[in-house]
Amino acid sequence: MKTDLSKYNNDWYKPGASVLARAIWYVVNRTFLISYFPFSPAKIFLLSLFGAKIGKGVVIKPHVNIKYPWRLSIGDHCWIGEGVWIDNLEDVSMGDHCCLSQGAFLLSGNHNYKKSTFDLMTEKIILEEGVWIGAKAIVCGGTVCRSHSVLTAGSVAMNTLESYSIYQGNPAVKIKDREISAS
Repeated sequence: MKTDLSKYNNDWYKPGASVLARAIWYVVNRTFLISYFPFSPAKIFLLSLFGAKIGKGVVIKPHVNIKYPWRLSIGDHCWIGEGVWIDNLEDVSMGDHCCLSQGAFLLSGNHNYKKSTFDLMTEKIILEEGVWIGAKAIVCGGTVCRSHSVLTAGSVAMNTLESYSIYQGNPAVKIKDREISAS
């Protein structure tokens, strides 16, 4: 059997907003988030206007790409670094005090390479409190990063990361415990 993209069909997928809302968001995202526009409060206002749930003290750097704000929940005092891409075909939730470093990629959709029709697959991503996703790291759909876990730079997470643990590699494996001092 061979892949046959002419039979690809994702009509079952519902992005959660009308075509018009998605088109308007595309323009807003391109103009204010993906650009060098530096003002976090304005970005937060726009994301909230489109349905994102965003806590207090959130910092969003320039060049951030968010596919669907209505599928995004961000806790208090989170940082989203330059060049982060949240490709949230499914819900993505971040607990309080999470950090997404430069170029991190949260990818909630993929394709089933085992099917000739290359079917779309989507799964939620959950980042619990205090999670740090390193620069250029990738978090795949279905991943749960437990409280205060760390995914190091350039690593790829595809399942559950244990609390207070540091993960590295592709696929990411636990390399040690995370210890946090008082100051």
